[in-house]
Amino acid sequence: MAGFDLAEVGAPHHLKLWSRGGFPRAFLARGGQASLAWREEFIRTFLERDIPQLGFSIPALTLRRFWTMVAHYHGQSWNGAEVAASLGINDVTARRYLDLLAGAFVVRLLPPWFENLGKRQRKAPKVYVRDSGLLHALLGLGSLPELLSHPKCGASWEGFVIEQLLRVLPTRDAYHWAVHEGAELDLLLLHRGKRLGFEIKRTDSPTLTRSMAIARDDLKLDALWVVYPGAASVTLAPRIRTLPATRMWEELG
Repeated sequence: MAGFDLAEVGAPHHLKLWSRGGFPRAFLARGGQASLAWREEFIRTFLERDIPQLGFSIPALTLRRFWTMVAHYHGQSWNGAEVAASLGINDVTARRYLDLLAGAFVVRLLPPWFENLGKRQRKAPKVYVRDSGLLHALLGLGSLPELLSHPKCGASWEGFVIEQLLRVLPTRDAYHWAVHEGAELDLLLLHRGKRLGFEIKRTDSPTLTRSMAIARDDLKLDALWVVYPGAASVTLAPRIRTLPATRMWEELG
């Protein structure tokens, strides 16, 4: 069962949901420090008790270090060799740890989409910590101001919005897309026979980019939405519109 989503807590609380995550006790805690303390305790219990009960004998400290490394890769293409070298383990072990966290539903691996386009397309999955509150705990971020000034702020927002979109438009066919020439798309959903694209921006005034137009045309998207934290829904180009994050459920549901 997933945690709270934006439709349940309401648009006025979207920043709190992003900062604290969707676990009820983390979201409803009396203060930010109480919320962070609950999330830290959840991480400790998950690693020390839950993982061994699933039959895996991995030292909790080792898996905590790996999960923290994943948090620093949040929103990026996965580079198993680099992570393995940083932690002093081999590639196979790194992939086993990653699959374990993905199988426990605390990490999302977003696979790449391939199509015969005559372009070199990126083949690595992107990795996300599924609950934004756990991501922020792993990064040591205890408050919204700390989050807003952190280098991973944009990537955190991207992961948060992706999880919300997958609640609004549930599908197993979710991908990211990128080519080596520079064009990319944060999220591609195949939903009810349509190809829907999403670019996620942490900016007040998103504008049309060449990358968006390439993604729309190359992937033959039925629609491309630019999800952002503002309030207006504006047409940027044919089949490309801005979408306020707080109105996802109204516009897409």
